[in-house]
Amino acid sequence: MAHPGSPDPSTAPAQAYATLLGRLEDADRLDPAVAFAAPKAARLTAHPALARFFHGDATGIPIHTILTDVPFGAWFMALYLDLYDDEASRIAARRLIALGIAAAAPTALSGWAEWSRLDHPRRRVGVVHAALNATGVLVFTASFAARSAGRHGLGAGLARLGGGVVIAGGFLGGHLAAAARTPAPTN
Repeated sequence: MAHPGSPDPSTAPAQAYATLLGRLEDADRLDPAVAFAAPKAARLTAHPALARFFHGDATGIPIHTILTDVPFGAWFMALYLDLYDDEASRIAARRLIALGIAAAAPTALSGWAEWSRLDHPRRRVGVVHAALNATGVLVFTASFAARSAGRHGLGAGLARLGGGVVIAGGFLGGHLAAAARTPAPTN
């Protein structure tokens, strides 16, 4: 039992996460990446019809929120199939890894379109989110290459690593999705 006035240990992970998010939002060293990406992301939504599509005006759900299910679902189903040591599971897992890789590009494009709507501190978080997800795609691509070369064990290990990386990216993406629904604080 915690002593009166001492921090509640059950809230420590949430506090650490909030601290991390605050540090990322304040990290001005990310500004060159933000400045580089901003005009490119703005072009994705320059046409009003594209902006409405990407932002999910017809459904209330941004298309990025929907598209993230494809790579995540494919990759995590592959991780599940890696628990089985039969050839059919290995083939299916390799195909699912490929599906996730193919789905990553439209998912990323839609994410950049959503990113263009964020305030500057949240854009900083967004470039870290994008970097983590891009790293995850590269790791899953290496997993696919290893599997295709008959090195299933290496491919499965790389997929587990890639899964961890995209989960970290997903946590940041969840923060950004919540932030997009909440007005930015004014200073």
